[in-house]
Amino acid sequence: MTAVSCEYPIGHPPIFHDDVMLKKLSRLFRGFADGVGVHLPVLCADTVGVKMSAWTGRRHLSLLFFLALCSPCCLAQMPAPLTTLRPSASPSAPQSQSERLKVRLAGFPRKHNEGRVELFYKGEWGTVCDDDFSISNANVLCRQLGFVEATGWTHSAKYGKGQGKIWLDNVQCGGGESSISACKSRGWGNSDCTHDEDAGVVCKDERIPGFVDANVIEAQVDENKLEEVRLRAVVAAAKKRLPITEGVLEIKYKDGWAQVCDAGWTAKNTRVVCGMLGFPQERKFNKNFYRLFLERQTNVYRVHSVACAGTEVHLAACPMEFNGPNTTALCRGGSPVVVSCAPGLLFMQNHAALKKKTKTSSTVRLKGGARLGEGRVEVLKGGEWGSVCDDRWDLQSASVVCRELGFGSAKEAMTGGRMGQGVGPIYMNEVKCSGLERSIWNCPFKNITSEDCQHTEDAAVRCNVPYMGLENSIRLGGGRTRYEGRVEVLGTNANGTEGWGLICGETWTTKEAIVACRQLGLGYANQANQETWYWDSSNVTEMILSGVKCTGDEMSLMHCQRHKTLNCQKAAAKFAAGVICSETTSDLVLNATLVQQSVYIEDRPLHMLYCAAEEDCLSKTAAKANWPYGHRRLLRFSSQIHNIGRADFKPKAGRHSWVWHACHGHYHSMDIFTHYDLLNANGSKVAEGHKASFCLEDSDCEEGVSKRYECANFGDQGITVGCWDMYRHDIDCQWIDITDVKPGNYIMQVVINPNLEVAESDFTNNAMKCNCKYDGNRIWFHNCHVGDAFSEEAERRFEKYPGQLNNQIS
Repeated sequence: MTAVSCEYPIGHPPIFHDDVMLKKLSRLFRGFADGVGVHLPVLCADTVGVKMSAWTGRRHLSLLFFLALCSPCCLAQMPAPLTTLRPSASPSAPQSQSERLKVRLAGFPRKHNEGRVELFYKGEWGTVCDDDFSISNANVLCRQLGFVEATGWTHSAKYGKGQGKIWLDNVQCGGGESSISACKSRGWGNSDCTHDEDAGVVCKDERIPGFVDANVIEAQVDENKLEEVRLRAVVAAAKKRLPITEGVLEIKYKDGWAQVCDAGWTAKNTRVVCGMLGFPQERKFNKNFYRLFLERQTNVYRVHSVACAGTEVHLAACPMEFNGPNTTALCRGGSPVVVSCAPGLLFMQNHAALKKKTKTSSTVRLKGGARLGEGRVEVLKGGEWGSVCDDRWDLQSASVVCRELGFGSAKEAMTGGRMGQGVGPIYMNEVKCSGLERSIWNCPFKNITSEDCQHTEDAAVRCNVPYMGLENSIRLGGGRTRYEGRVEVLGTNANGTEGWGLICGETWTTKEAIVACRQLGLGYANQANQETWYWDSSNVTEMILSGVKCTGDEMSLMHCQRHKTLNCQKAAAKFAAGVICSETTSDLVLNATLVQQSVYIEDRPLHMLYCAAEEDCLSKTAAKANWPYGHRRLLRFSSQIHNIGRADFKPKAGRHSWVWHACHGHYHSMDIFTHYDLLNANGSKVAEGHKASFCLEDSDCEEGVSKRYECANFGDQGITVGCWDMYRHDIDCQWIDITDVKPGNYIMQVVINPNLEVAESDFTNNAMKCNCKYDGNRIWFHNCHVGDAFSEEAERRFEKYPGQLNNQIS
């Protein structure tokens, strides 16, 4: 047998790499190669300068035979003339937002920063073939998606096969192009690939500052039409406070602002403007006051004849007419538009007082978001919260949710679990709101079956929220990136003057860091730093704030408790509070059903509990026992801890500080990973256990997700997105010592990451509770659920659970 190779000259890189190239050759060459029985381990390149050589075998083969083999080989990989792609519009014409090439990541399983590349061209989504694909191509695509760079790329449809067109093939980017359309390729729709060769990218999980998130549904409007909209407050008191809810409507025009003519203006127009500005609805105002005021003003009218339907999410989406660029036409029969909006409860001036008086019974909420007004959509049904499937999810449906929660219209409607995955039921599918409904429950939708949707399809929103100016009173200093540094707030210095100053790090925790990152608009709190000596200190300010204590829900650090006067034992800059923020983070949740199914009691001999005693996994009375004689009664159960967030869960401590435990033969990476408590009706502990993180690892993962962490051989510890760490009922410390507990009704509680040591997007789902009945010999668990899964009323019923009189639920 003769093996033939098409070698490429030095300096000419191969066009195809092994498996992709062989796959293509196999397709084109199968008949010929099979007919003559030739094995083709081909690694070819340009046809220019191709050198043919025979390795071993039949030397009597003629030159013609070599040409017969090599020519098809090289022709098979010879692309059509490479061209630089252009969108359909004229290359010299400026492109509106709707004309720009759209790029998205798709496929399963994947994180938000990776996936199959899909391009929207001529009204249709299509894929990119992996032939000639490179890291340079990936870099261009990741920047188009809003990420700073690529960390890798994939071939052979790693994220599943796409459908429809394969828009591009043999793409060759230099890496500096602003769009994949500026790279060389065969041209739009010219490909000899199948969807088995769909390319994918893995982007670095760091956003380009100011870039609008990719993979979201946005309003398709011409922003050149209306660059910016504002309300100019007229009433003196309104000028001094935020948010501005009432004033003259103005649009950005040239270097100034212009007015809108109110002739024909309707309440529907006002509704759209209020939604854009972050307010759920419009309200009436004193027309006589404004008439008198505006008569004395010189107005420049830019827009007139606005005719919104009331369902638009942006004023630019409404029909309207513009005055000529060089005219200042009068508003015949009218005056400038005045808009008055009703703020949501969160943005009312006396919000704290109103919240105490007003009982809200909302049947919709947002979970997992870092910023105010964003998150996964969850709805309440039968006392239990569940998510919404993203089929047909759009801006109108998202806007109904936003307004129902007291925000404005939807800025973005997100699909594909963009704000993390839920764990409960999925109640709605194919929600189709008009945009005028008062509640998402008033919209048409389909009920869900288990085959319809998975939590990877959970819908999410990012709502328009009122401008509060909170980011102007905080900044980060000394960090290596814009996402980290010492926290500096605007306040009063020791000399009585206003300026920027540091915060004492003594009481600084994850909860305060969450508020700081939210106020900065930088996403989630990845880390709370009590010491910041390792950051640049060339421009530090003095310390002006101490004793900051937040709940984690505040919009600003100034809304948190704090000392009236500075009281900090370590007032040097190196002990100032700092943060590291992130656009993504993990989210752990316990499988409540498995806990309920796996519970049992074991009387374990003391001689088998020495290691557990060393780890403090037994109750205090165990120290007084007659070791090694006797036993301890243990309440055992399995824990399956899932990471449903958008980043891996990793221990805060570096591996250099992990503690080796000889009994179990592995390292502990966290002092406390979970709390196990048995509570009485008053909420007091009657028994407790705690579990050090024996080793955070990926015990198992969802289909298609690869394990990244394992304890063996001092391996990296953590839990990958889409994976879970399994602590079986039969391992040490996976219990509560109930030796001293009397029979009765109790609540069993498990809390993951109880000290908030590692950042998560949602800490409210870290607790799990079960009703518990113990008769002295047997134990029953019922109603096991994640801490925030029930409505307030259902949770109250749970806490009043009378227990069991027999083996039936009473």
